[in-house]
Amino acid sequence: MTEFGKVAVLLGGSSAEREISLKSGQAVLAGLLKAGVDAHPFDPSERALTELAGFDRAFVVLHGRGGEDGTLQGALEHMAMPYTGSGVLGCALAMDKVRTKSLWAGQGLPTAAFEVAVEGRFKAETASQMLSRLGGKVMVKPANEGSSIGMAIAETPEQLAQAIAAAHEFDREVLVEQWIDGPEFTVAILGERALPVIEMRTDNAFYDYQAKYQSNETRYLCPCELPEQEELELRALALTAFRAVGASGWGRVDVMRTRDGRWQLLEVNAVPGMTETSLVPKAARAVGIDFPTLVTTILAQTVE
Repeated sequence: MTEFGKVAVLLGGSSAEREISLKSGQAVLAGLLKAGVDAHPFDPSERALTELAGFDRAFVVLHGRGGEDGTLQGALEHMAMPYTGSGVLGCALAMDKVRTKSLWAGQGLPTAAFEVAVEGRFKAETASQMLSRLGGKVMVKPANEGSSIGMAIAETPEQLAQAIAAAHEFDREVLVEQWIDGPEFTVAILGERALPVIEMRTDNAFYDYQAKYQSNETRYLCPCELPEQEELELRALALTAFRAVGASGWGRVDVMRTRDGRWQLLEVNAVPGMTETSLVPKAARAVGIDFPTLVTTILAQTVE
C-alpha cells in the first residue's frame, strides 16, 4: 500500500501503560505489515520526535500520559505530521475523566454522580460526608490514568481516605464516583460508526487491571445479549458521548447499566488497546473486519 508512504507506529512511551502499549503497537505493526504497508516501530521514550522527519504519517498506539492526552498530538500538529485518532482537544478531554464527566453532565448525557478529591485540598476527615453524599459506596479513580490503574472500591470513610491517598500517587485529581451496581459494556467507534456492543463479565469486584489483562476467566459477549433496539440505543449514545468530547477517528466508549436499566457513561478511550484480542478488534470482527483491514482503515483516515 504505497499511498501511505513510510509509517511510524508510535508505541511504548513512558506512561504507566507502557507494557500494554508495546503489545498493542507490535500487533498494529504486524497488521500493517501483513497488509503491505511500509510500517516501522517508533518508541518516543527511546528516540527524539525529530527523527519522525523521515516518515510520512504516524499510527499512534501510545496509551496514557504523553501519548493519549493531547501532548503528542500537539507535537505532531506542529510537525505537520498526519496521525491517527483524535486531535489535541479530543485526546486531552478524553484522558481527563473529571472534565469528560463534567462535559457530559452539562450536555444532559447520563453519567453517575461524582466528586473530585484534589491533592492538598482533600481532608480525610471529610470522607464520611463525601461517602454519604454519593450513596455510601464509591469507585475511586485517578483522573488521568487508564487500564484501571489506581482504581479502588470504598465503602467506609477509612477505605475512602486510603483509596484517595493511593490514587494521589498517580494523579493530583482523583475522581470519586457513585458506585454503579450493574453490568459493564463497551462500544468501539470506527469513523462515524459505532460497532457492535461488547459486554464484559468478570467474577472480580469490578473490571479491573487483572480482569482486563491477566485473567482467563473474563467473558466477552459479542454479540451482547441486549435486545436489538436497546443495543441500537446504546450505540447511538456512545457515538454522541464520543463526539461530545471532541474525539474523532476511532476509539472506545465504556458504559455501565444500573439494575433499573439506566445507562451510565464511564469514559472515552482515545487510543484503546489494540492487540488482536483487545475489545476494538473483537467488535470489528463481529462485522467481518479482520485485524489488517481494521488497522489500515484507521490509517486511511489520515489521508482523507
